[in-house]
Amino acid sequence: MLKVGLLGAGRIGHVHAVNIAGHMRSQLVAVSDVHQEAARTLADRHGAEARASDAILDDPGIDAVLIATSTDTHSDLIEAAARAGKAVLCEKPVDLSLERARACLRSVQDLGVPVMIGFNRRFDANFAGLKTSLRAGDIGRPELLSITSFDPAPPPVDYVKVSGGLFRDMMIHDFDMSNFIMEDRPVSVHAVGSSIVDPAIGAAGDVDTAVVTLTYADGRIAVIKNSRRAVYGYDQRVELLGSDGLLQAGNMLENTVVRSTATGVTSGKPTYFFLERYMAAYAAEWDAFLAACLDGAPVPVTLADGIAALAMAEAATQSARTGQTVPVPG
Repeated sequence: MLKVGLLGAGRIGHVHAVNIAGHMRSQLVAVSDVHQEAARTLADRHGAEARASDAILDDPGIDAVLIATSTDTHSDLIEAAARAGKAVLCEKPVDLSLERARACLRSVQDLGVPVMIGFNRRFDANFAGLKTSLRAGDIGRPELLSITSFDPAPPPVDYVKVSGGLFRDMMIHDFDMSNFIMEDRPVSVHAVGSSIVDPAIGAAGDVDTAVVTLTYADGRIAVIKNSRRAVYGYDQRVELLGSDGLLQAGNMLENTVVRSTATGVTSGKPTYFFLERYMAAYAAEWDAFLAACLDGAPVPVTLADGIAALAMAEAATQSARTGQTVPVPG
């Protein structure tokens, strides 16, 4: 039984609390948040205690922490938890600064505790199935990857201002997914971004619509498309062309009813938001973290993986700003 402290009681903290408290191999012991009432409410719901983050980190009876706080606190909390001997599952990204994230890795890499980054999409059954088929050799050598990731509606501008920008906040999931599928990191990035969904996002210095081309040393290519607005739902698709065929992972639909009439054929829309689309993936992610902590299984998404995605996000941000192709930092 892994005894867990949850740092952060916001929307994603609620998702993790359900998985921690509902799993037979973990117990939610304590919850912290800068908003104390939010921590108390979430803790009470799951039979835990509301505490300060320092109290959770100092408690030798807590084995692990899940970090679901604001991004600018991630590196500091990862380091503090690892120094306290606690296993860590931290939401993406590792940090807003690539250099700070690298310093975090240097600080914790020899401490001997599992540190995992929460790129939950790796655990989605559809994307994992695509990867399994690829590894089985079903389409030969992968050559051209296309990732579509459209949100149904833009976030509040106040969130945009502190998010680190679309490439660090939203597309970073797709950068990690490209690394996961291609089993390699690109050598260069070319990004184009604009603000055409919400002028306020542009005024805040960010983009809401972007396309990125990733180029690999062996000539393979990946294309990622992001938009903050898809009025029909949460659009999440992956397509991989190989030397011997094509693999596709499509959307999760609201229902499986297909209406075929003289006027046309219609089906359900994609599920509307990430909580609907990826709840099962979050549960599978927690299973994998427990296996790393309790069974000695390898950490499936390492801190180095998180840094690799952040390096791509920084390169894309620079490329979109300058209009130039940018090398991916090593």
